[in-house]
Amino acid sequence: MIVPLLIPIGFLVHFSGAENEDVDWANVPSQNVDDRIKINPDIKLIVSSEEGRITNGKIAEPKQFPYQVGLLLNSDRGKSWCGGTLISDQWIVSAAHCAEGVKSADVYLGATNRTDRSEVGQQIVKVEKDNIFVHEAWDSERLLNDISLLKLPSPVELSDYIRPAKLPESGDTASYQGQKAIASGWGRDSDTARGASEMLRWIEVPIMANNFCSVYYMGNVKDSNVCINTRGRKSTCNGDSGGPLVLADGSETLIGATSFGIVFGCEIQFPGVFTRITSYLDWINQKTGDSRH
Repeated sequence: MIVPLLIPIGFLVHFSGAENEDVDWANVPSQNVDDRIKINPDIKLIVSSEEGRITNGKIAEPKQFPYQVGLLLNSDRGKSWCGGTLISDQWIVSAAHCAEGVKSADVYLGATNRTDRSEVGQQIVKVEKDNIFVHEAWDSERLLNDISLLKLPSPVELSDYIRPAKLPESGDTASYQGQKAIASGWGRDSDTARGASEMLRWIEVPIMANNFCSVYYMGNVKDSNVCINTRGRKSTCNGDSGGPLVLADGSETLIGATSFGIVFGCEIQFPGVFTRITSYLDWINQKTGDSRH
């Protein structure tokens, strides 16, 4: 029997600081966080040592994805990079496995080239631990409830570069199967690339049925997940965790947050798995309250 090895997408990538507190993005060393995470007696999750990327994606244009957020996370284990989605002028959705144990986060807003601090439209805002909220039922062994929220210290001024994605309507039960969606994030663009990308990249991919996706992961895809078909070797990967999956119909409706994939590589055409946002609308509304509207 072939036992797939799962991996949280981009959970944790260690960054070495360079002069003037810049990050040497082209030479990002990796850092294993957990040796093995048991999911059941027949399957294990292994944290990859590879850096993150959108594989075989296109380079984003400025203002193309104004809801995209980058997160440089600070914890006792060092620094790590994840993605997120702006859902209001003050709130960001990301993954629980990104935010767990984090003391603070540098939030990149309006960025396309994350290494260019002088980039037009780019802002970096610091968020402290008290404004980082991991889902209370987050289960790191089974990657359940892999969702978190970050609250900016004050509302950000919205612009063509910084604008929230739309949340699904309350009560939306759509499976999205067969629809096209867009995933985006920073990092290497292939399994053989040596360094992390400076540029935001994106892919447009079809959404696949959960029951078919679950076959790849031995039943460990739940109703609270949504999966993408990665034919053509287009996929999310390590470092893209928490980043957006939005419908490609022009509505910029957020339907997923990047969660996990397969450890053997991001171009082997295993489905990419996301946290399904419709499963957590009540939780998001409870945490954000009226401040999100």
